[in-house]
Amino acid sequence: MKILIACEYSGIVRDAFIARGHDAMSCDLLPTESPGPHYQGDVFNIINDGWDMMIGFPPCTFITYAGTRHWDNPGRLENRLEALQFFAQLWLAPVDKICLENPRGCASPVIAKYSQLINPYYFGDSFSKPTCLWLKKLPLLQHSETDTLFEQRTHVDKGEFVEFVTNKGTIKKEAKWYRELGGNSHARSKTFPGIADAMAEQWG
Repeated sequence: MKILIACEYSGIVRDAFIARGHDAMSCDLLPTESPGPHYQGDVFNIINDGWDMMIGFPPCTFITYAGTRHWDNPGRLENRLEALQFFAQLWLAPVDKICLENPRGCASPVIAKYSQLINPYYFGDSFSKPTCLWLKKLPLLQHSETDTLFEQRTHVDKGEFVEFVTNKGTIKKEAKWYRELGGNSHARSKTFPGIADAMAEQWG
């Protein structure tokens, strides 16, 4: 299949599909971190190039619920509407099979209700990062908590969590790896290899 991996600079999902024989290309405004087929530029310059599938990772900074404390800051409304418009344009793209990935945020249900909620530890990586998938003509990603006669367990330990005090004085828990990355949004946003492999194996 000819597959577009939109808004990806890491090459992780792209390379998972290439490893299984597909014609996959990543696209982002940033250069790719991993050598391979990559278009650096506006995704809508190539959206009509006859893709069979698109997996997109639209920017979440202005639409994730994790940032609601900043929503009333000057300029945030305009940024949020622009981010939602970009998400909607990807969702309505002329591609037969589509998956969009984002954390919990206002894209659901404003654009569409998300189809599935997954975590990296569902697919063999010991990390917690709740992630929503919007799926069009693609099945839910299959995973298993236990070994059965028909399935092998894919779930592993969730990884470590740490407690912290919020600006409002309440105590919350957050995945240790995520907390330690602080404001490194690029590192936080990368797709885990287990999820990339599951996408390539089950949808490829």
